[in-house]
Amino acid sequence: MINKLAKFSFYVVIFLIALIALFPLYYAIISSLKSGTEIFKISYLPFPIELDNYVNLFLGENSFAFNLLNSFLVSFSVVILSLLLGIAASYALGRIYFKGKAILLLLILSTSMFPQVAVLAGLYEIIGNLNLYNTLYSLIFSYMIFTIPFTVWVLTIFMKDFPIELEKAALIDGASVFTIIFKVILPVLWPSLVSVGLLSFIAAWNEFLFALTFVASDEIRTVPVAIALLSGTTEYEIPWGNIMAASVVVTLPLIVLVFIFQKKIISGLTAGALKG
Repeated sequence: MINKLAKFSFYVVIFLIALIALFPLYYAIISSLKSGTEIFKISYLPFPIELDNYVNLFLGENSFAFNLLNSFLVSFSVVILSLLLGIAASYALGRIYFKGKAILLLLILSTSMFPQVAVLAGLYEIIGNLNLYNTLYSLIFSYMIFTIPFTVWVLTIFMKDFPIELEKAALIDGASVFTIIFKVILPVLWPSLVSVGLLSFIAAWNEFLFALTFVASDEIRTVPVAIALLSGTTEYEIPWGNIMAASVVVTLPLIVLVFIFQKKIISGLTAGALKG
């Protein structure tokens, strides 16, 4: 009886947590399917269903599709560059022994501890001197400031736990360093790479401050800034329906990626937790 009660309580708690976590997204979805003053009426059912907000979002004067494309290009570029640099750096930090390695790791980690606003002015000067202002390159460059330290730190931990016997066997067979990294280590660390890459993608996808500061043209803006600029002069002129539709559209890619790679994410996050 006690076990059944405990099991029932467990499922109730899980249900409440899921309800609290998913309700904002659900309400955003049903709000995006309303138009006019209907959006201000409290209703928990998506009836009547209208797609005007989504039509206006993608076929309006400023197409939201370009902002989505910009976010995809920036986020994927940041992930690819961060992983490539992070793999090389983590291999050196995890496999090569040299003086000051611990201090170097702490310095790499410390760069991600500063708030974005603390480095905003200096980064603005650097981007201006490199003639990257108002380009997607400025966002890719600035986003790697907080994705590379995280990637290097996490992958270094996994690299230290990687079985050295596999690496020695590859060296005996005459494999080069690049062959060892790409054909021996990476297949084993694939779940970890997926976890780190997805977290970096989410960070770049949701970033707002740098995107607002370093880009001035509407056609180059990413989705967080594009949503923030959907505004009107009064409360009733603010396109809340369009904002809700944009929020749903922006959230869906992240949900899809998590569902696709959920097994790899769990494997990557739990890798190295147990050592036998």
